[in-house]
Amino acid sequence: MSTRVTDLLQQFQLERLEVNLFRGESRDIGSPQVYGGQVLGQALMAAYQTIENLEVHSLHAYFLRRGDFNRPIIYQVDRSRDGHSFSSRRVIAVQNGEQIFTCAASFQCRERGLDHQSTMPVVPTPESLPDWSRPTPEVANQLPDMLRRFLNRERPVEMRPVESIDFLRRTASPARERVWFRIAEPLSDDDCLHRCLLAYMSDFNLLTTATRPHHGTYPIGQMVMASIDHAFWFHRPFRVDEWLLYDLESPSASGGRGFARGSVYDRHGRLVASAAQEGLMRVRRGES
Repeated sequence: MSTRVTDLLQQFQLERLEVNLFRGESRDIGSPQVYGGQVLGQALMAAYQTIENLEVHSLHAYFLRRGDFNRPIIYQVDRSRDGHSFSSRRVIAVQNGEQIFTCAASFQCRERGLDHQSTMPVVPTPESLPDWSRPTPEVANQLPDMLRRFLNRERPVEMRPVESIDFLRRTASPARERVWFRIAEPLSDDDCLHRCLLAYMSDFNLLTTATRPHHGTYPIGQMVMASIDHAFWFHRPFRVDEWLLYDLESPSASGGRGFARGSVYDRHGRLVASAAQEGLMRVRRGES
């Protein structure tokens, strides 16, 4: 297994400090603060450590402060409720004595019920698409340092955007993105791990979808973005080491915030998960 995937899995091996207290390591992925998906995934893993024979079906989270990737994060789990078929957990993430994140997660025993879903959009297969998620070296040299650093880092997640990305001459476009993604190498059959990793991956691309109608109205690198809240629902079994399609749209941006939602489909067209997020979307002061 490659170093990049091994390192990702290491982040989800939380250290148990007490019965309901865990410590997780952070990583620098090229952004100014801890990547929100890392905190989502680790918080869910911490909650899973207090659950038996149930699987997560939803989580609702708020990002309260910027996390420092140079320091570990402490996760406090509150066992809110244990029922026959549902259990609830509340998780608080702490750094330097302050809450940086909080979430509530609900778990359910697997059962049968009524079944319907939306239809997966018709898109090219991931194998037919180039890796447009990274700029060429020539283009990268023309980007701001921070953006170039973020885009060029080796990632454990492979991405194949359906729509091409022009990193230099961006023009306004509909608030829609579709991207295939997966963990770069085969994983074990641990369902808990796959769900935590999908929570990790779900923070990619959501908020950037809300910027698409505004491309060309502000200089590249001048948009300040940060997740405010994040909700995620798990519908059907899946594997994150197989290609999944993230179908994203942003119905609104206003008041310095952007809102986006996404549907995750597997290759067979099954809707496996849904996401919604609102985040800060602000052009740096003094820029237009």
